[in-house]
Amino acid sequence: MKETMLTKVGRYQFVAEPFHCDFSRRLLMTHLGNQLLNAADFHSNDRGFGVKYLNTINRSWVLSRLAVEMTEMPKIYDKFYVETWCDGARHTFTSRNFAITAEDRRPFGFGKSIWAMIDTQTREPADVFSVNDGLIVDYVETAKECPIAKPNRVTVNGDAPLVRTIGTYYNDVDLNGHINSMKYVEHLLDLFDLEWYRSHRLKRFDIAYVAESHQGDDLCLYSQDEGNGSFAVKVMKKNADVPDGVEACRCLLTFVDEQED
Repeated sequence: MKETMLTKVGRYQFVAEPFHCDFSRRLLMTHLGNQLLNAADFHSNDRGFGVKYLNTINRSWVLSRLAVEMTEMPKIYDKFYVETWCDGARHTFTSRNFAITAEDRRPFGFGKSIWAMIDTQTREPADVFSVNDGLIVDYVETAKECPIAKPNRVTVNGDAPLVRTIGTYYNDVDLNGHINSMKYVEHLLDLFDLEWYRSHRLKRFDIAYVAESHQGDDLCLYSQDEGNGSFAVKVMKKNADVPDGVEACRCLLTFVDEQED
């Protein structure tokens, strides 16, 4: 086994394509998020504990928490690289880090995430160490630094106002049959208009996924201003079976003033 081991850290090249950039000609955060998830998929599949293999044994990874902190976003046509590695594995969870860099390895930003393994038939947690005799343990890397804080525990007051209700459709659903994790981020960032983004940059977001949503659910967004450019948002899913709503996720968005940053 050791003779066929790959490196613990994977490094993958991407491009800030024009249709993935916003009006500022920089990469959209949601597309960066998708590339982080792609890198995680490439890394885990190549090393024998990814979705490609897991689906053959009725298992899959589900993103539980994600924090991304950026000092700069790649510009249009920029090549950028995502490095990713697992820095811990527990019974049903694993933690994974990301480093986003330019071609010269100058850092754009970093990410930290937590993933749960589930049984795709029961939707219950599954044992990480039961996959390929616990192969993931051989790929845990604790020496490489990821210099940002762990995902914050976000709280949203019960009296936070409802600011938007959004329907869910075919294009919102991912391969696990529930609403794509980056779709939530897209909806959250759309709470702010172009004028806001002309003078503010999203420095960091922390998101915790609480319950799965499915096509046909209504997503109700409740937002509160935390001050200093931070906003906490709770997303409740509602449908005929749960008319009062069930919490789907919560997020903390932290902006900085472009003129002060």
